[in-house]
Amino acid sequence: MLADPPTAVGLRLLTTVAPLHCWAWIWVFAGVAAAASAFVTVGRDFVGFAAALIPPAMWAISYAVAAVSGDYSRGGFVAVWYLTSVGVTLWAAALPEYSVPKVLPRRSRE
Repeated sequence: MLADPPTAVGLRLLTTVAPLHCWAWIWVFAGVAAAASAFVTVGRDFVGFAAALIPPAMWAISYAVAAVSGDYSRGGFVAVWYLTSVGVTLWAAALPEYSVPKVLPRRSRE
């Protein structure tokens, strides 16, 4: 049924390398790296964007392979779902960043 959530069948490409709970930790570490990169200076946050791209890209590839191979017929739709997050992350990484100028203390006029 279309409303059923995706199953691990589409992740067979990844689960042959490591169990699903190991891949879950990759999501956690990538999220921590992306969140930590939000606090670095402008232009040095590329590590966070790279970390934010890796897990959904791996999931999209796995589901796409499952769809093409015939293992999981809905895999193409799930792959497109994950690719939208990849696209949004790439768009956010391409936006220009501006640093806020430091506010200088006011001089008293006496």
